[in-house]
Amino acid sequence: MRPHSTWVTLLLCLPLLLPLAALLRVAVGSDASAWPDLLRNVLPGMAVQTFLLLAGVGVLTLIIGTCLAWIVTVYEFPGRALLQWTAILPLALPSYIVSFVAVDTLSYAGPVQTALRSLVGWTSPAETWFPEIRSLPGAIVVMSLVLYPYVYMTARLAFLRLPRSQIDAARLLGRKRTTAFFQIALPQARAALAVGVSLVLMETLNDIGAVGFFGVNTVTLGIYSLWLGQGNLGAAAQLALLLLFCVAALITFEQFMRRRADMAKASRNSGTSDRARLHGWRLALILITGFTPVLFGFVAPVAMLFNYADNHWASAFNSSFASAASNSLFLAIIAALITVAIALLFVYSNWRNDTSWLRRLTRVASLGYGIPGTVLAIGILVAFGTIDRWLNGWSKAMFDTMPGLLLSGTMMALAFAHVTRFLAIAAGSVNAGMDKISPNLGEAARTLGRNPGKAFREVHMPLLVPAMLTGGLMVFVDSLKELPATLLLRPFDFETLSTHVFALASLGQLEDSAVPALLIVLIGLLPVAVLARGLRDA
Repeated sequence: MRPHSTWVTLLLCLPLLLPLAALLRVAVGSDASAWPDLLRNVLPGMAVQTFLLLAGVGVLTLIIGTCLAWIVTVYEFPGRALLQWTAILPLALPSYIVSFVAVDTLSYAGPVQTALRSLVGWTSPAETWFPEIRSLPGAIVVMSLVLYPYVYMTARLAFLRLPRSQIDAARLLGRKRTTAFFQIALPQARAALAVGVSLVLMETLNDIGAVGFFGVNTVTLGIYSLWLGQGNLGAAAQLALLLLFCVAALITFEQFMRRRADMAKASRNSGTSDRARLHGWRLALILITGFTPVLFGFVAPVAMLFNYADNHWASAFNSSFASAASNSLFLAIIAALITVAIALLFVYSNWRNDTSWLRRLTRVASLGYGIPGTVLAIGILVAFGTIDRWLNGWSKAMFDTMPGLLLSGTMMALAFAHVTRFLAIAAGSVNAGMDKISPNLGEAARTLGRNPGKAFREVHMPLLVPAMLTGGLMVFVDSLKELPATLLLRPFDFETLSTHVFALASLGQLEDSAVPALLIVLIGLLPVAVLARGLRDA
């Protein structure tokens, strides 16, 4: 007889998997007549641009994140403590906000090129030598400056866990620190770096705001255009299913490398290894290398937002802003509470019933974070639309009335999307907290007469409060910043801060969008502060 928690867990997993099943059904059952034209004229270009974007962002974030992590781990210099935590500040900025700031600042009519023309004497676009910001290279650089902290964090933790005796031994054998990095540190950190890059690639695939501003036609943006621009839900679902297979491969690779990274963990060495002190040109080079990504990935965009907001503070706080802010806060709070509750139930079920099939099922149900928001939105729309049609048919037959749309196009569909997408974040945080609790505590409670439920409530839950708060905070902020799923599933005349900012920026009203964008950034700094605590030195 399975415990009640197992059955509840199974009932919760099924709705979370429903969008994927609905997406598969509509993709298989739809007419494929549009595919010859897509394969001939559209898909090759989208696939090439998507691949080049992923490759460029992956390589650049790998270089930036790994270099920053190595710099703050092995070198001592003025400003090192500041760089150690400011390196993750770009996580507080959604990529679409940085993108519209970069496009406006670096475009032909922007302040940078205008200043260059006045300085150099250029009088026409033909004379101007300046890279086109609205391009694939521009998207790669800007998105990399926003997303590199994912690689930095995983690389930093890997380097902190590296046994210091190995670096000391290499130094005693005459190896330089650069040689020790390539021969010792980098090979042992490969799994952790692969996890960071995988997270970057999943974030890049999910994006539709930044790539839209840069004019990069990715597969994700193509799904959005097929659905809303051409009204072809079947072709959009089929293309989404194709993208989903690629995402599944990426998630499988990420989890495989994460397991390898976990197995390769070494306890932090209790001995001390002196960091190299830098002087002269080496110090200047390290300072420039370290703080340049922070400058262009966080400081400059935020400064431009404050510049846009100047003299617009009073007009920005209008009814539209208030409505968008209240909607965002309500949606984010609901998503945070539900995801933490489900994550806690998953952890309890896996603790109570240590079975591999239940662990695999809860892991699959928590994979929504890797699914692009556009793909998830199509699955939810189809699934909830099917349920609405069934409910209306049943109500018509029983009561001769139809209630209309009860699920699709409502707040419930939007909240469901956020819970499905961010459950992995809450589950990861609560699982990490559970791993730190000694199994002997639960066994001791059982010997004192507590049943499993009471033992978990009285012993484990109080110890899991910090992990639950951390997971809930991260879900809250990510829900506040989420754009693709919110843009596609929001009810009529329902705006959040993210959709409000995106709509204003798309219309060129940057001054009006600056204040709500700054609010998103300010709230986004909260989980950054939490993450920074985990990256401190031993």
